[in-house]
Amino acid sequence: MPQKRILFIDTAHPSLHQMLEQMGFACDHFPAYKKEDFLRVAGEYTGFVVRSKIPINKEILDVAGKLLFIARVGAGMENIDAANAAKKGIHCLNAPEGNRDAVAEQAIGMLLALFNKLMVADRQVRQGIWLREENRGLELGGKTIGIIGYGNTGSAFAKKLSGFNVKVLAYDKYKSGFSDAFVEETNMERIYEESDILSLHVPLTDETSYLVDQAYLEKFAKPIYVVNTSRGKVVQTKDLVAALQSGKVRGACLDVLEYEKSSFESLQISQFPESMQQLIALENIVLSPHIAGWTHESNIKMARVLAEKISALT
Repeated sequence: MPQKRILFIDTAHPSLHQMLEQMGFACDHFPAYKKEDFLRVAGEYTGFVVRSKIPINKEILDVAGKLLFIARVGAGMENIDAANAAKKGIHCLNAPEGNRDAVAEQAIGMLLALFNKLMVADRQVRQGIWLREENRGLELGGKTIGIIGYGNTGSAFAKKLSGFNVKVLAYDKYKSGFSDAFVEETNMERIYEESDILSLHVPLTDETSYLVDQAYLEKFAKPIYVVNTSRGKVVQTKDLVAALQSGKVRGACLDVLEYEKSSFESLQISQFPESMQQLIALENIVLSPHIAGWTHESNIKMARVLAEKISALT
């Protein structure tokens, strides 16, 4: 029987390669390959390991006649035509269990940095500027945090907040019965009414694309802080900037931005509109380059999760 082969279209922790070889797979990785190269060889493989280098769309699925699974090193699946894959009997796997703790910790870290003005204060001290009253911070304690989406990262975020003396509310359109010691399940009306902080933990779908726009933000009874560690296009930048300027949004923590390239590896600087220029000029925001789930530990955990899911299939 010929050996089953897996094509690593993107990089992953070396342990994934090792674990798959121990299962009897032959693993190939061609770092210099472009889309046309992958299309040429796709038909030779039983499985793909991907991140976001190229879209796994109908074009590549149609030539991948032996494909049994697509394993994404990460949580989001918007780069994969999952509906088309399902029609062909191809399993789509991801690893949100592997990076949920990393995302949750980053969300808290960004919030603490924002509330304590650490980014501004750090720059000032390096310049010899010593301003104490101007950098007086806020405490998380006593705040109400509204979580939208209560899957792996949303639930991990709630759990890690448990020591901060906060009230945690959560809404998930597709999940119910999840209230526990860490969170209270609720509806959007209560999220709008009580939240001091809004934290987004949803995948990018047709439903969530530009979910957070002017109309959405205006529904909140109080000025809020916005945390987005999900996908950039869940938030409409121009409306967020307007809300930051008006005071409706008091600050924002953004690990993801609307103008990321589809690979998430850089920004589409040539497409920066005025609103993006305005956003990055603000001091009441904390930004990072889509690294919330990108820790050394999560890299290993995601490899292990995917290996276990692939093993269960074969």
